[in-house]
Order: sequence, then C-alpha cells, then structure tokens
Amino acid sequence: MRRFSQLAVAVLALLATGIIAAGSLWLGGYDPLVAGAAMFQGSFGSGTAILSVTMVRAVPLIVTGLAVALAFRAGVWNIGAEGQLYAGAIAAAWVGLSWGSAPGWFLTPAALVAALLAGAAWAAIPAFMKVRLGIGEVIPTILMNFVGIYLAAFVVHGPLQENRGVFPQTDPISDAARLSVLVEGTRLHAGFLIALLVGVILWAGLRWTHFGFQARSVGASPDAARVSGMIESKRVLLVVFLSSGAIAGLAGGIEITGVTFALYEGLSPGWGYTAIAVALLAGLHPGWVVFTGLLFGGLEAGAGAMQREAGVPAAWVSAVEALVILFVLAGDQIRRRFGA
Repeated sequence: MRRFSQLAVAVLALLATGIIAAGSLWLGGYDPLVAGAAMFQGSFGSGTAILSVTMVRAVPLIVTGLAVALAFRAGVWNIGAEGQLYAGAIAAAWVGLSWGSAPGWFLTPAALVAALLAGAAWAAIPAFMKVRLGIGEVIPTILMNFVGIYLAAFVVHGPLQENRGVFPQTDPISDAARLSVLVEGTRLHAGFLIALLVGVILWAGLRWTHFGFQARSVGASPDAARVSGMIESKRVLLVVFLSSGAIAGLAGGIEITGVTFALYEGLSPGWGYTAIAVALLAGLHPGWVVFTGLLFGGLEAGAGAMQREAGVPAAWVSAVEALVILFVLAGDQIRRRFGA
C-alpha cells in the first residue's frame, strides 16, 4: 500500500507538472503541442536519440540519483552530490593521465575506484561534522559543492591544464582508461551497465541485508533507532554518508571515462542537484531511480530539439525539474497528513 501511494504521488506530480508547464508555455506565446512533440522527438523519437543521447545523459543522473536516494533513505540530507561528483571526476582524470601506460584491464577500474574514494573523501568532512560535532549536514554539503566546482576550475587552469595551455581542460585521458562502447555506432558506454549494477546492489542491500534494515530504521525514526540500543545510529549514518559520497564520485568518474575523456571547467550542468528530483520522484527506491533518471535524461536530451523546433529556451527544462520537486514534496506531505 505504501509503495502504491508513493507511485500515485509520483504520477500526480508528473501530471501536475505537465499541466503547469503546458500552461506556462501557452502564456509565454509557445505552442505546447509543438514543444512537446519536439522534445519527444529529440529524446525518444529514434534509436539514435535513445541510445546516443537520452541513455548517455541519463547515466550521471541515475548514479547521482542513487547516491541521493541512499542518503535520504537513512535520513542523511546529502545535498553535496554535485561537489562529490566533481571530486570523483578530478580523481579519475588524474589517474587516466598519470597512469596512461598501464593496461586497460587495470587502468579503467583504477580510475573508477579513485573516483569512488574521492567522492567518499569529499563527503567525509560534512559526515564528520554531523556525527562528531552534531552539525547539520545541509549547509556543509552545499558549501562543499562550491569548493568542488572551483577546485575543478583550478586544476584545469593550473596543474592539470592541457599541454598547450589554451583551454581550461585537461589533455585526453589514455585510451586504456576509457569505458567500452556497448552498441557499435552509438555513444552508449559501459557506464550505463555500471549504473544498473549500482542500482541492483543498493536495492538488494537496503531490502535484504541487516545493515540495510538499520539504515532504513534510522531514516524512518532516528530517535527510536537510538533508544532501542540495537542500532549504532552514528555508525550507520557515517557509513551511509560516505557510501553516498562514493557513489556520487563514481558518477564523475564514469563521465570522464565514458563520455568526455577529459576534465574541463563546467563539466556538470547541475546533475548533483537534478539528482534530488530524480530520487524524490522515484520515492527514494533504487529500482525506480533508473526509470526517473531516464525520464530526466530524456528531458535534457529533448531540450535542444525543443529550442530548435519550437523556439523554447533550453533552460526551461530546469523549471520543469523544479516543478517536479515541488509537486512531489507537496504530494508527499498530503499523503502523510491524511495517512495514505
């Protein structure tokens, strides 16, 4: 029943978002039908659009969405997936550049492991502040986002800048550090399978393991978990926080090794923030995060086509994502108040 009510909230949130978005387009002088058709064509209208654009853009959204979902399920308000993603991207780029002579069977996993560790390290500071000092994690994780973004800007203007010193980016990473292409002739890479694997592991871990039960218990009622004497709440929060950061860092590593093959300034258009909408729309369920990630990937993929065909600014998609968050939160509050 609870899962059904969460699904109802998600469906109603999407319907409400669609109505408001269509009305806003109409009031702005755009044809909602033309805009919607253009967006669909650019995201799901062909095999090339699906495999080379939508699914590729969905990968960082799925992985960061899983990071946020894991944290939120345990009551950890990790708003720092953006900074953790950048930390992972920096680490993966450094490994791909520094160890370029290593074989592919070693170098690609090494780059991704480095991304995992960097994301966890980036989350360690706010995690320590929460567990040891009792400081709420929302503000520290937001601030760490800015540090991560500007650290990436620093390294591509400084120690890791390309050899010519012209553009704010690194040299391309070694071919051995790159993820393989899944479908020949498309841009779909093995990072999509990694995203699915992470989703399965999180779903199974939260659903079937003892630690998963502890994490869900702490998220549902931290006071009850603490006074029960059977759950070490601080240890659970610390592990979840670091794991969430590691997964977000992995998203950055996958983007470097699977798509861009280099680190550059402004790598992320805000995936760490969009991940919040992805996770909330999925009801914080790892399995549904895959589908909501594809949905938001489709929105981003169709934004360019919508701008070309209907003249609607691509930035309008950000407003749609914000509406999804607002309606999901509103629907969840209504569900809780009326005991659905």
